Parts: sequence; C-alpha cells; structure tokens
Amino acid sequence: MKKRFIILLVFIVTMLFQFYILVLPSFAFSPSGDTIYEGIDVSSWQGEIDFSQVKASGIEVVYIKSSEGFRSVDSYFEQNYANAKNAGLKVRFYHYVTARSVEDAVKQANFFVSTISGKNPDCKLAMDFESFGSLGREEINQIALTFMQTVKNVSGKDVIIYSDEYNANSTFESNLAIYPLWVAQYEVSEPTVREHWSNWAGWQYTDRGEVPGISSYVDRDKFTNEVFLDDTSEVPDVPTDKPDENERYTTITIRYGDTLSELAIEYNTTVERLVELNNIANPNLIYAGDTLIVPTSDPSSNITQIYVVQYGDTLSKIAQEYGTTVATLASINNIQNVNLIYVGQIIKIPSCSYDMSHRLYVVKRGDTLWGISRRFGVSIARIVMLNRIANPNLIYPGNVLRI
Repeated sequence: MKKRFIILLVFIVTMLFQFYILVLPSFAFSPSGDTIYEGIDVSSWQGEIDFSQVKASGIEVVYIKSSEGFRSVDSYFEQNYANAKNAGLKVRFYHYVTARSVEDAVKQANFFVSTISGKNPDCKLAMDFESFGSLGREEINQIALTFMQTVKNVSGKDVIIYSDEYNANSTFESNLAIYPLWVAQYEVSEPTVREHWSNWAGWQYTDRGEVPGISSYVDRDKFTNEVFLDDTSEVPDVPTDKPDENERYTTITIRYGDTLSELAIEYNTTVERLVELNNIANPNLIYAGDTLIVPTSDPSSNITQIYVVQYGDTLSKIAQEYGTTVATLASINNIQNVNLIYVGQIIKIPSCSYDMSHRLYVVKRGDTLWGISRRFGVSIARIVMLNRIANPNLIYPGNVLRI
C-alpha cells in the first residue's frame, strides 16, 4: 500500500512538473523589451489636445489615427501630428482597415501611405483591422497580410499589428506573427495572448484613461522599444487617388434594410459616387453594420450616430463621453433646456466628435451578444471589453453598446 502511494505521489509530482515546464510558458506573455514607455492613441474622438500637458504628464509615445478605409482622413490628423511633434513626443500613425478583399487591402495600404507622406514617424506604422463583416478567417488573414506587406513595401517603414486579445488568439494566424503585436486587453495585470506571438510590443490596457491636456477619455498604452523605427526619415510620396479637397466626407454605419439608392438620396449624392468612394463590387449587396463613406457639403449635417438616453444621464455627461460640447448637442438636437432630457430620448452625435472605430448599437428584444457579434463581425470579447459587461448572458432591450 505504501509503495503504491509513493508511486502515485511520484506520478503526480512528475505531471505537475511537466505542466509547469511545458504548459505554463505558453501562457506567459511578457513585453518584448525591458524598458516600458507610457503612451496613448488618439483620433478626432479626443477633439482639441494640449500635447505639452500630455508630455508633462509622463506620456512619451502617441499613436495618431491618420485614416480609415479608402478615402477618409481623420479630421484632427494634421493638427495632432504637428502639435505632438512640437511637444517632443514620439509619434506614429495607424489606419483603420475596412477592406473586404485583397484588392481593397492594396488600395487602402496605398491610401494610408499617401496620407502620411512627408511626415516623419518615430514608430512603426500600425494596422487596425477589427471589423470583419461576413469575411471568413482565411480571407481576414489574406487581407491583413496583404495590407501589412504593401504598407511596408511602399513606405519603406516597418509595421505593427493592432488587435484585441480575442482576435490575436482566435482569428489571426501564425503568418502575421512576423510582425510585432500591439494588443488590447483591459482590466488584467498582463495580456493573455497564447497563440503565435511570444511577447507584446504594445499593450492597450484601458480605453478610459484620463490624461492632462485631454478633456475626454483616451486609450492608454504601454510600449517597448520594439515599436521604434531605426529610420525616421520622411515617408515617401505615393501617387494615389486622394480625396477631393473641396469635398467633405463622413462615415456612416449601414442599417438593416438600407440600400445604396436610399442612402444616395438621404445624403444628396449618387449610387455611382458611393460605389466609387467605397470600392463596392456589387451595388445591390451591402451589409448591416459595415461602414460607408459618404460625401457631405454641410459640416452641421455630419450626424452619423445616435445615443438613446439612459436613466441617470445628463447632457453634460453625454457630451463628455463623446468628446463634444453641451452647446453642440443642444443645437443639433433642438434642445431648449439643457438640464431637461428624458430616458429613451434620441440624441444625435456629430461625426466630428465620434471615433468611427467604435459604433453604437441599441439592443433590441431577443438580441444576444453572440448574435450582435456575428452581425457586426466583431468578437464577443471585444463587445464585453468595450462596454464593461459583467455578465455576457445578460443584456437588456434599450441598452446602447459600443461595437
């Protein structure tokens, strides 16, 4: 009996040792360097930024959104770049990818590089590809790899991939691991990516950061020296079909039941123009949840999202959340008394204040997070993270989700 006990004990100890040696390292996900730099990533969502205050607060690196899709340039891109550089911050750029084919990826990569041409980035250029629509995993990875390779070849600069933890683990494949990873994962002591990447070059650890010089919430990041470029010369000029400087653009989210012809009428344009702007192969086939670039001549008409007033909301709180002002919301919503709003009231949000990398969705009766994630082509983990949902099985009609 004693001998059997000893044999069993040795077996258990051996198994635990093998688990420690073989399994635990696969869960270890450490930074790619010893020195950690505090950073932020910004876009038009943050509005006016005092980068001298940002720098004084200890921030060293800033990722700036330059562009999205085929033709959309972030409205604060030039201003953010100039002011961040003048403040002495390490600057880099990212592009929000909306491609649905390899051909789209090439065009968007060239547009990205053309947008930042003449600029001197200090850090690797980033791809933000997180909204997949109806794409399959193989298509997603082909598009991502093509975009990254094209940006590197055309710009002559190294690149980095931005991804949330779910997609890094479950969507992106090993051929993308040749590029450093900037991972988003909130409310954890360290990221938990287990597939393909052995360490991180960047970690976005909250989207509710508060930094002096920025009036709204901002994404906070930690970076290693792997994000820095050896060559900080100007990005070369790339001939491409840039947007008409006399035409203004905004980005909308396609609603269930929308058609291009109806949207063309709504935004005072033509189906042909929408097809051209968005590189649409089949004008009769668009998907709810996808983003669409539309021309607009009236800045005050740039209303791309709605917010449904919740219990406890104030106009001031909503304005702060979306990086705009009470006066702006009152004006575009015809609100006479800024202290009087009602639960269930629809509030229009101006696109110049809204970062289109996050859309809004009002939960309907019968909705589940799984169904919403499939509809918009994002992961359940992403929705849970963005909305700080404690119980993914418990959502209510009328709730407004960031997607």
